[in-house]
Amino acid sequence: MMQIIAFGILLYCGMEHFDVVIGAVDFVLGIVMPFLVGGAIAFVINVPMKSIERHLFAKNGKLAKWRRPVAYLLTLALVIGIITLALVVVIPELGNTISMIVQQVPVAVKAVQKWLTDLPDSYPALAPAVAELNIDWSSLADSIVTFVQNFAAGVSSGVGIFSGIVSGVVTFVIAFTFSIYVLFQKERLARQAKQILYAVFPEKATEKILSVAALSNQVFSSFLSGQCVEAVILGTLFVITMSILGMPYAMLTGIVIAITALIPIFGAFIGCVIGMLLIVMVDPVQAVWFLVLFLVLQQIEGNLIYPHVVGSSVGLPSIWVLVAVTV
Repeated sequence: MMQIIAFGILLYCGMEHFDVVIGAVDFVLGIVMPFLVGGAIAFVINVPMKSIERHLFAKNGKLAKWRRPVAYLLTLALVIGIITLALVVVIPELGNTISMIVQQVPVAVKAVQKWLTDLPDSYPALAPAVAELNIDWSSLADSIVTFVQNFAAGVSSGVGIFSGIVSGVVTFVIAFTFSIYVLFQKERLARQAKQILYAVFPEKATEKILSVAALSNQVFSSFLSGQCVEAVILGTLFVITMSILGMPYAMLTGIVIAITALIPIFGAFIGCVIGMLLIVMVDPVQAVWFLVLFLVLQQIEGNLIYPHVVGSSVGLPSIWVLVAVTV
């Protein structure tokens, strides 16, 4: 009874001073965040690192002590290589496309103006409707150009901030350093975590917690591996089909979609927008056909490839993964 009363008093005080509670939570999160990010980095890197370490120097006992450092360096090189490829290939081309859009907007506005001006001559019945529009083309063109220029400046600024990684450098350094400690001492940390659990909780509850943690680690690791395989398959499909259909930027679009497809469900649509933005400056008609191609391949990927690859990775039948994704 006393515990319930104490909890009620604390809850009342917390509601009365909610701003103080939020400030305290923000302060604690600010301290803990580098370690949470470091743990996430360690978890992601551990998936390929574990596989490399398992097969590295398997038949040479003398080099066994170097197995983990070499596996870590190889994994780190792989991750840095993928990120560098994305930055070097995608961002400059995207910047050039945005610059082309800014340059082409006045031309496009004039083309639309000419089309509407000539429309009554081709279709006399539409002459009254066109006359009622009463569009100030000079003001409209200036507004559109200003909007696109401001948008392009915002995107360029965002790219510069992302590329420079100015904000959060300290957090990233702490998180990255913490991830190294976790990866190189994961067995010791696991033993210490078990000792703490057995000291705090009853044996039955501890075994249940450890069972759930082991299952979660296995499922999430398998899901991450399956997601990477699925992204590579999807990117390859786009490169092949776009090359066969003669669409521009086939390799670049395939790489973008493969990278963004690592984001579950919505990532590929981000790649679709970027791909259309690249293609529309070369041929707007092909950009429309690219959208059709994307919708077709997305249906194939979502209904056949994704449930099979990811479902087999996490140990679930394809039908249940499809149901889960659909829900």
